[in-house]
Amino acid sequence: MLAENFNMVKVIAFQQVMQQRWDSYVEQHGEGTFFHLCGWQQVLRASFNHKNHSIVAVIDGAIVGILPLVEVKSHLFAHALISTPFCVYGGALADNQQIHRLLEQRAMELAERLQVDYLELRYKSKQQSSLQLVQHHSTFDCPIAANPEQILASIKKKQRAVIRHSLNNQLSFGKTDLKQFYHLFSLSYRNLGTPVMSRKYFHQLAEVFAERSVIHAVFDQSQKGQSSVLSFYFKDQVIPYYAGASTDAKRNKSMDFIYYQLMCEAAGLGVKSFDFGRSKNNSGAYQYKKHWGIEPQPLYYYYHLVKSKQLPNLSPNNPKYKLLVKLWQLLPLPLSRLLGPFLAKSLG
Repeated sequence: MLAENFNMVKVIAFQQVMQQRWDSYVEQHGEGTFFHLCGWQQVLRASFNHKNHSIVAVIDGAIVGILPLVEVKSHLFAHALISTPFCVYGGALADNQQIHRLLEQRAMELAERLQVDYLELRYKSKQQSSLQLVQHHSTFDCPIAANPEQILASIKKKQRAVIRHSLNNQLSFGKTDLKQFYHLFSLSYRNLGTPVMSRKYFHQLAEVFAERSVIHAVFDQSQKGQSSVLSFYFKDQVIPYYAGASTDAKRNKSMDFIYYQLMCEAAGLGVKSFDFGRSKNNSGAYQYKKHWGIEPQPLYYYYHLVKSKQLPNLSPNNPKYKLLVKLWQLLPLPLSRLLGPFLAKSLG
């Protein structure tokens, strides 16, 4: 972009009438992800009352850059401006580096004006940014082979054996509803000692992204649900984003079964890539995904501290949360579902 054109760039607040143009920009941008879609603003506002502060760079009314920004207020954890809470990727998309820097500068100014504890921008790729970089997480994605046999052959040998084991366990795979999913998801979260999000949040996801989402479950011979996953489809990718399982899942390998079956179904739909999502480096989930033969790719999260003196650490591995995690695991499931949403809305 010529310098005189750059001087014509205006950064303005997102307005609802821009929704279609915003999403079209995300679709055509090479680094645009499902988590950049403005539907997330609607979901987070309706589910948690998080305020949207997204900004748009325009020249003569044409969008040349976007930055989704959502404010999260919490007395227990932090007051933050994030791109985007509950999403693994985010950050600015722009036509060029100058506009990218301008959007980040406006985000820092907004963070200072709001007097948040910190600004957090989540990127899938490394940026030329003046913000402080933290790399505690990695993401996992891989190409999907053309058919079930090739998909199985592409998986690492030990994990392939586990999947073959699951195929002999008389499990069935198919679509299910939010009720079945939420039961298994909330059970998993309680067992992990993690506060669960509200049912309303998942209803919003299913409604706002109705054409991009699907819920699958695995059932045993008695038609008892063993595991379930909520997946999103964007561009040529399937993203199994939220998953839950019964206490029997490990024994009958139902989670291995559901991910393999999801790959097979996606291949049949012409989907080319499987995004296994983020995991904290060297965690159990991180090692599990590596066992599939998928190489971790580092995530790049950038911070600008405002009121906070140190970087946030909301990980359940944080020693200050260990007692809370242990106590949470002891809660009756209905009580964890009742109390969880009050905490979870601030843990995005």
